[in-house]
Amino acid sequence: MDLDLSDEQRAFAAAVTDFCKRETGTRAQRDALTGNGLHKHHQGLYQKIADLGWLEVVESGMVDMCLFLEETAYGQAPIGGFATSSIVAGAVSRFGSPEQQKTVVGGTAAGRTFSIAMSEPEAGSDVAALSCRAVATDAGYVLNGQKTWCSNAHFADAILLVARTGGVAGEHAGLTMFLVPADAPGLRISGIDTMGGKEVNDLYFTDCVVPEDAVVGVVGDGWKQLMAGLNVERLILAGLMLGTARRAFDDTLAYVRERKQFGRPIGSFQALRHRIADLATEIECCKLLVYRTAELVDRDPSRVLPRESSMVKLKTTEVAREMALAGMQMMGGYGYATEYDMERHVRAALVSTVYGGTSEIQRDIIGKTYGL
Repeated sequence: MDLDLSDEQRAFAAAVTDFCKRETGTRAQRDALTGNGLHKHHQGLYQKIADLGWLEVVESGMVDMCLFLEETAYGQAPIGGFATSSIVAGAVSRFGSPEQQKTVVGGTAAGRTFSIAMSEPEAGSDVAALSCRAVATDAGYVLNGQKTWCSNAHFADAILLVARTGGVAGEHAGLTMFLVPADAPGLRISGIDTMGGKEVNDLYFTDCVVPEDAVVGVVGDGWKQLMAGLNVERLILAGLMLGTARRAFDDTLAYVRERKQFGRPIGSFQALRHRIADLATEIECCKLLVYRTAELVDRDPSRVLPRESSMVKLKTTEVAREMALAGMQMMGGYGYATEYDMERHVRAALVSTVYGGTSEIQRDIIGKTYGL
């Protein structure tokens, strides 16, 4: 598909593609960087990318961001910290103080990583149910409570925390954002083992004191500030899954062209040929939706796009999951074997329909934009 990109954007995407081919182009390279798939972020590789100036895309538009995310995901570059760092940088760039912007936005461009802590054991899709408390004192704020499913907190420099400073659980009012150093006294980070490896964590705040200037934006306006970042968060996740879907497709295509049964390549059988055609069409639809939505955001970054951002997250993650599972099915036992990348694609794609707002929540939001 021919996107309406500038020459500079095309050159940027090509450069990222070439970098990934050199640095993560073989299974041996990827295994060495990730501990055989256990870890999703390699700081040394991340720093190489930062030194090239490419992480400055966090200060650019969403089309540029999606190009970077798509190509690094396709190239299977283990830089998982960039997605959460970009989400945090988006919030801080909109609402943070100049010093916070220097720390987070400038820090991300330089190779630092950040995490976001919002979900709790009893508050996932229902954000209003948050109960982690931040109580104002003469010393600043005292944080108490638990957060869960916090991606990349185990290696982040700081965490964007959403806590309750007022109101009661069940209300959107009274939520506030804080920037908390990951090594703050009173904060304990405990990893959660998952089928995807070491990605997420529980966070325990016990009388954790942060200064008043740790507040990001306005006290009590955390919900409004979260809503303002939906475009960026959902596009970031969609860009990643577009790259994953493309990679799973190409790996599948290469296999069905080479694998022979009954004296011919299995891709020549109509059942598989038609399946490949359908999946290719779905991925092209995703690409159009991702970059159309990114262009809309770039035209007016202050405009919230609940319908479009939910559509792009829903469609791209669902297609990525469908593509990875179909790839495993077409590869048979080899798709299930750890010798091939397909099982990693499956593990990456399955969770994408859950994090950042489940597919069910995205459908509900889309329906509401039509007055239902």
